[in-house]
Amino acid sequence: MVKAATGVPGLDEITHGGLPAGRVTLIEGGPGAGKTLLALQSLARGAGPDGAPGIFVAFEESPDRIRTNCAGFAWAGDGPWQQAIFFLDAQPSPDMVQSGSFDLGGMLAAIGAQIAQTGARRIVLDAIDVVLALLPDPVTRRRELHRLHHWLVAHEMTAILTAKSGSGRGAAGDAELLGFLQFMVDCAIMLRHEVVAGISQRSLRVLKYRGSAFAENQAPLLIGSTGIEVAYSAGERDTASPVTDERVGTGIARLDAMLDGGYHRGASVLISGAPGTAKTTLCGAFAEAACQRDEATLLVSFDSRGEEIIRNLDSVAIHLAPHLASGRLRILSARSVNGSAEAHLMRIKAEATAHGARCLVIDPLSALSQDGNAAFSHSVAERLIDWAKRRGITLLCTSLLGATHPEQEGTQLQVSTIADTWIHLSYVIRAGERNRALTIIKSRGTGHSNQVRELLLTSEGVTLEDVYLADGEVLMGTMRWAQENQARLRASQAADAANLERLRLDAEAAEIEGRLALLRRQLQLKQAEVAALRHAGDVVEDEAARSLRELRHRRMADGSEQDGADG
Repeated sequence: MVKAATGVPGLDEITHGGLPAGRVTLIEGGPGAGKTLLALQSLARGAGPDGAPGIFVAFEESPDRIRTNCAGFAWAGDGPWQQAIFFLDAQPSPDMVQSGSFDLGGMLAAIGAQIAQTGARRIVLDAIDVVLALLPDPVTRRRELHRLHHWLVAHEMTAILTAKSGSGRGAAGDAELLGFLQFMVDCAIMLRHEVVAGISQRSLRVLKYRGSAFAENQAPLLIGSTGIEVAYSAGERDTASPVTDERVGTGIARLDAMLDGGYHRGASVLISGAPGTAKTTLCGAFAEAACQRDEATLLVSFDSRGEEIIRNLDSVAIHLAPHLASGRLRILSARSVNGSAEAHLMRIKAEATAHGARCLVIDPLSALSQDGNAAFSHSVAERLIDWAKRRGITLLCTSLLGATHPEQEGTQLQVSTIADTWIHLSYVIRAGERNRALTIIKSRGTGHSNQVRELLLTSEGVTLEDVYLADGEVLMGTMRWAQENQARLRASQAADAANLERLRLDAEAAEIEGRLALLRRQLQLKQAEVAALRHAGDVVEDEAARSLRELRHRRMADGSEQDGADG
């Protein structure tokens, strides 16, 4: 099937390419739903850069009023569509008195002449219910609708009819007319505008599309500065940026160590916890670290003004003012009651794009699920994460939890199921005091600590204490301090006792060494005496031997002399 693109963000994705070319599409909805704007924006975008001609038939408002009403939208500036679209004022005169039969033949003749003159292939008939209300009975209305439908199809016009739901001569007659229109046309789109818990909510749903697949679920619709935008982004996950192993610091050194180096670049990070558990503080630490890396950062707060955030974080040595002054950081304060979740999403995306943000912090994202936004808040959060991934933006969100028990962990938006890293903050209440605790529930694609750490906020900064176990239990706060003091006291006493024992042993060793020295000296004396005795004995023996030799010598000498005399 040939389709005609509308140029309306999200609608072409829902219809898988646009409206059926050469066929008729019905757009119906209540007051303020955006019927006229959607039809005109589609017609103007359909003109494209080449200025393809189109016709807009206005049954309810004058062409000048329609141009004025759309002048504030970005697409409605000076462009080729201004000259390409012919406006036909077909408003019934308020003082018109109807007499005799009435049909659409004259109007169709005028439109046919304009088509022949301009070569237009697209047409919008806005508020067709107004002119149908002039017809006397349901049979005539059906007959003229058949005539209009056959005429448009015969001229191969890509046509849009708009009609108000709840209009006409009565609720039953109006429902019958709309039902007939829905069966007759090839594509039917329903717009809704409701106020839920004081919050304005618009939505779009394609009821039928002959000969084509389409997204059947209801999708949020938003009217902003760019015109109509339909919140549908099924293909964003398929066009995500390349996966990287690059790490970005959390701003807290010990948390970086617990995460094996920090968050992944382009990851979605969720920090959940009860009020006062320091979620905003961790956001501020991350924003400061990002700015110190010279990365453009956007911080969106639904709780506090920028000046309050800067003052509060200064108390824990997180200084954002210099980065705000340098332009690296931008703080956007947005109260959730000031608009729908879709309006906030559009504003956040626009601000992040304009700032060129590499890091985006939203505190808390759970504000989008307040009363009036519950129906679409999960879709908003999911599309925000997909959009950030596609842009390669590291997204850090906080979520407020009312419960503080681990078995009740979860988020109102169910973001925890799609976040890449989930950090949970909680309170540990014991011995009459409340202490903050941090645990990493999950972190996809990276090793991470499974320990519960005490989170300390001081004037010197934010840090995490090492795990302190006593009798198999993690201790925090005063109990930890008391236990550590006792451990230090026991260690000191053990050191003192060991020192005394060392001194005693040193004294005993010195005494033994003294005794050994005395015994060595006594041994040396005895050895000297023994040597002296041996030496004296040797001297006596030597002297005796010498005397004996001398005596023998003398005797021999005397005998020799005597023998000589006798001879």
